[in-house]
Parts: sequence; structure tokens; C-alpha cells
Amino acid sequence: MSARRHAGTAYVVTPEGGSGPGVLVLHAWWGLTPFFRGVADRLADAGFVALAPDLFAGETAATPDEAEALQARSSPNETAALVLSAASALHGLPATTGAGIGVVGFSMGGSWALWSATRAPDLVAAVSTFYGATDLDPEPGRAAVQAHFAELDELVTDDEKVTLEAELRLLGRDVEVHHYAGTGHWFFEADHEAAFDPGAAEQAWARTTAFLHRHLDPPPDADADADGDEDGP
Repeated sequence: MSARRHAGTAYVVTPEGGSGPGVLVLHAWWGLTPFFRGVADRLADAGFVALAPDLFAGETAATPDEAEALQARSSPNETAALVLSAASALHGLPATTGAGIGVVGFSMGGSWALWSATRAPDLVAAVSTFYGATDLDPEPGRAAVQAHFAELDELVTDDEKVTLEAELRLLGRDVEVHHYAGTGHWFFEADHEAAFDPGAAEQAWARTTAFLHRHLDPPPDADADADGDEDGP
């Protein structure tokens, strides 16, 4: 059973083994709802230390209009500071292993996830964004990037999707982009039944955990090296 606790304005989850690579979870404009805390729980079950900061100080929204108003009331500068402080706090937890962390973000949180890689290039090693893009220059970042995009998305344009992938590839970044046929924005979120696509969500989750393990887990020979088991002369 994973250990769960609230830490200030964040929800923190550790895996059954007690330690693992760190993954920051950045919620969509609905706020830190039970669904996004559940994402952190699932990451812990997959072997990661997950931290989900509450970017809206306890407020949540149930409808797009409420969520849009909630996002409009938030301060971008305060959100930016919270994202970076949460990333640093996660990396500094005794349970967190590895030199870098991963960031998984959804919609608004996906944009902040991509932003975090440009502002903390020495800390953020991998980003998985769900239907979130950004027009910021990605050059300062070094993280591997995975993107999950809906086919029918009124909030993310085809130009934004193409530009994000093209810019990252021109920089020689490790990039993988997945498009989910017939889906719309929020297709991953089970608490939004009108948009939720169980098949696409399951496929996206498997891809996400595999991507995070690939970029955050220690090399296979790391334990042997640490134990001094290398072949001698």
C-alpha cells in the first residue's frame, strides 16, 4: 500500500517500496480535484514518488465556465513560482531518487509542464503533456518530451501541435508525439464523461509510465556499480 499525505498545498504519494524517481503532477484548470490526486496515486503504484501541487489554493471547478473564471483569477507569476518550488521540493524529498524529475501535466498543467522544462533545465528530465502546448522558446530546456493530443480539440490548434513538435525536433530533443483518433480535449479524464475515452486513456497511460521509466529510472547496471560489483582486472 502506498503512503499518502498532504504537504502544504500539495498532495504527495510514495510508492510501496518507499522510494523512486520523482514525478510532478500539474492539474488542469479544474483545480486539484480527486481525479488528479488519483493520477498521483497511480504514479505511486507504478513506482514513482508523485507530488501534485494545488495551483488554485483549494478552489476547484465543475464546468468549463467556472474553470475559465478560476484560471483567470489566478496569478501567472504565483503559479510559476509554485510550479518551480514544487519541483524543487519533490527533488529534495528523501524518498525521491535520481538526478532529475519528470513532469506530467494536463491542458493548462501541460503548458506549465513544458514551461518548467525551460526554466529548470537541470532539474526536469522528462515531460509528458496531455493536450497542452506552449508558444515559449523551448531551447533552454533539455528534457525529453512526450505529447498526447486529441484529434478533435477546440482548445489546441493543429498549428500549435505541429509547431511544438517541429521546434523540439530542430533542437535535437528526444520527442514522441501521439494523436488519438476520434478524441477531444479532456479525453484522459474519467470524471468528464462527455469527453472521456477509456481506450485512448488506457493507451496514453501505458505510454506515459513507460516513457517516465525510460527517462527517470537508473541504468540497469547502476546497482551493480554502486555495490562495487564491476569486473576487476
